[in-house]
Amino acid sequence: MSDVKLSVIYYSSTGTISALAKEIAEAAEKAGAEVRLRKAAELAPQAAIDGNEAWAANVEATKDIAEATADDVVWADAVIFGSPTRYGNIASQLKQFIDTLGPQWAQGQLADKVYSGFASSATQHGGQESTLLALSNTFYHFGGIIVPPGYTDGSKFVDGNPYGTSHVDAQGNNPVDDTSRKAAQVQAERVVRVARALKPGASL
Repeated sequence: MSDVKLSVIYYSSTGTISALAKEIAEAAEKAGAEVRLRKAAELAPQAAIDGNEAWAANVEATKDIAEATADDVVWADAVIFGSPTRYGNIASQLKQFIDTLGPQWAQGQLADKVYSGFASSATQHGGQESTLLALSNTFYHFGGIIVPPGYTDGSKFVDGNPYGTSHVDAQGNNPVDDTSRKAAQVQAERVVRVARALKPGASL
């Protein structure tokens, strides 16, 4: 049995965040965590999805991934949330899920867990950092322990985002590359390592 339980909870429309979520989940499992990979429920109308080929393809490709529930957060020692940027903030689909966690928050069930985030945008300065900082505001209210990747690995000086993994997809023209995958692996491994160190009787 793994000593660390990790939930990777994300929303993705056209697939960039889906790819990063899977990379994070796989890296966390290799680091010894028990992982739940979950997606936020889709809120957009079917007509909007059908009007975007990449969006429709991602819905089909991820149809077997279970939708997130409050239990996925309560169960976990650590949670990594992922979202594309929407005007410098997280997508409404992920926000809606987070907003359903009020009962668990009120009971103190979201506190003292490790939290981290990842994001994507269409352009180089399209709101990645502000999206991750906005997500952190939620973690403060949870009473969570925020664990960013920082510049804790040499590869972070290549991808250049200490707040969390992020990727610029250039309107779908730039698929997730080795730099972003490495960033995802570093973040996952760090979250698992810190969560493990916070277990009773452990040391960092």
